[in-house]
Amino acid sequence: MFGIRFVKSQPTTHLMQFRGGKLVREGAGLSFFYYAPAATVVAVPVSSHDRPFMLDLVTADFQSVTVQGQVTYRISEPQRTAAMMDFSLSPNGRDYASDDPTRLGDRVAQQAEVIVQQTVQAMDLKQALRSSALIARTAQQELGAQPEVTALGLQILGVSIMSVKPTPDIARALEAEARESNLQAADDAVYSRRMSAVEKERAIRQNELDTEIAVEQKKRQINETKLEAKAALMQKDNALRADQMTSDVALEESRKALVAGQASNSRSLADADAYRVAGVIQALGQADPRVVQALAAANMQPAQLIAQAFGGLAENAGRIGQLNMSPELLQSLMTHTAPVVNGAPGSPRERSR
Repeated sequence: MFGIRFVKSQPTTHLMQFRGGKLVREGAGLSFFYYAPAATVVAVPVSSHDRPFMLDLVTADFQSVTVQGQVTYRISEPQRTAAMMDFSLSPNGRDYASDDPTRLGDRVAQQAEVIVQQTVQAMDLKQALRSSALIARTAQQELGAQPEVTALGLQILGVSIMSVKPTPDIARALEAEARESNLQAADDAVYSRRMSAVEKERAIRQNELDTEIAVEQKKRQINETKLEAKAALMQKDNALRADQMTSDVALEESRKALVAGQASNSRSLADADAYRVAGVIQALGQADPRVVQALAAANMQPAQLIAQAFGGLAENAGRIGQLNMSPELLQSLMTHTAPVVNGAPGSPRERSR
């Protein structure tokens, strides 16, 4: 009504009011009334914006790749942006008077695309496929230092590369190469594992052989020790046997000497007895038998004398007609307890007499 308008901005929008070519007021999140025929209102958004891009590029080895990325930026100096591009509002106070606000993202994307293209063209295909992070970091650093970006008062918040893709044919070729490489790596792993198993088996067998050799050596040492001990025992036994034989020989010699001495003594005693008996017999042979009998009966017991008398009677039995003996004499002879020659009293031998 009467050209008076009301404008209200968010905290993410920087408002500037110009009247008569001069800046009247500015700030983020302002709200005020203004006279539209005599004032110009500029609304510069200071929030962050994302601008995606997609490029078909050629690497250093002449391979086609598709790069998909995104640039995130914000207007950090609204005065510079407003001086370089038209961010003024239309008379209705709601829409922009030009399409510069929409072209700002295109200009930023173009700068980013140029940097990404230069970076990718300096790499070969495989390096480019593996260097998305490097490409993004390089683009962010170089884009922030571009004079146009600085002049527009922009701040580059980040550059991200979502994908770097080759053509389908190249992708299949790379997949086949990678597959063959993986298969070769798997074969190498199997070979290495088998070789490791063989080496371990050989090491185990070698350890077993070493153990067997050590056991055999120990057995040989034990056998040698046993043989040495047995030889020592045999030598000691032989020495003991030799000593025993020597002792036995000495003992036999002593026994032989003793037996010889005993035999000599026995012969001497026998010779002496024979000489004594011969002397006695020679003496008795010259004596009267009666005298000899009288001498023999000198120390006899009565029973012996009676027995001798009975012997005389027996010798002259042919000349004796009749012999009477009283019972008392027989009883005295049978009950006599005195020792007699060649038998005890009451013995069968004595009773026979």
